[in-house]
Parts: sequence; structure tokens; C-alpha cells
Amino acid sequence: MNEPTQLPHFCEAFYRRERRSVPLVRRFVREALVDWACDARADDVLLCVSELATNALRHGVPPGRGFRLHLYLEPADGVLRVEVHDSGDGEVRPSDSGATPDAESGRGLLLVAALADKWGVGERNPGKVVWCEFAMRGPGPCPEPAAIDNGNVLLGSVIS
Repeated sequence: MNEPTQLPHFCEAFYRRERRSVPLVRRFVREALVDWACDARADDVLLCVSELATNALRHGVPPGRGFRLHLYLEPADGVLRVEVHDSGDGEVRPSDSGATPDAESGRGLLLVAALADKWGVGERNPGKVVWCEFAMRGPGPCPEPAAIDNGNVLLGSVIS
């Protein structure tokens, strides 16, 4: 007997180098998780997405440019992958400087490392891709992703 194959879900969006992009990224990801019925770890995912987007804006996006967010969900194994693509250079690693409790920055990637199941950095020309993955166990198979319009360039599709 042939079993139906669930294809991975994919959506992406482009964001400008603007402060308002971080809340737009969170909204985009929250709506995708709800549409895919895979929001069991939504709080962790949204916090990590906020950190990665903020880091891209502060350290990875030159003036006049933007960054791209990719979301992949593999229904077969329930893994959600978040990628933030930017055109900046530089090394990315959790801060080991021991930020003080009242410091306003320096702990973002430490949070990502603590909350995500995996995270890392890949090369891109120009720039880099910072990614994280989460094991997402939803109540059942994830539905087709819906287009989410957040005022930015948006592509939503199922990839094979």
C-alpha cells in the first residue's frame, strides 16, 4: 500500500533595515506556525526569531539593504528550521563576555543556544545565514501554508 508523502512547508519574507521589521518578523512567524498547526513551542521560536532578526539588523545589514527570513517545516520529522540571511560579514558566536544583569545587549545568541535544539551559521555570498531548529510536535499533519501579507515581499509555497 502506498502511503501519502507530506512535502516540506516553506515560506519566506524580505525585511528592510528598519526597527519595525522585528515585530513584523514575529507576526509572520506566529501566523505561519498557526497556519501549519505547529505552534507547540511558539514562544521559544518567536524569541529566537526576534533575536536573530535583531542581530541581523544591528550587525549584519548594511544601510539601504535588508534581510531575508526562511521558514522550513519538515512534517515527516516535525523539525522547524528558521534561517535569517543577511549580507553582512563578521563572525557570529554567543557572547562569552559575561554580560552584566543590567546590560542592554550581549545575550541574544545565548538565548538562541539555550532554547533551540540546534543552531549555527552558514556561508552566503555576500554575508551569512544564521539558523536554528526546533522539534515541533503538533496535533497532526500540518496544512498547506497560507500567504501572509505583512507589507514586505512575500513568497509562500510548498517545496518538493
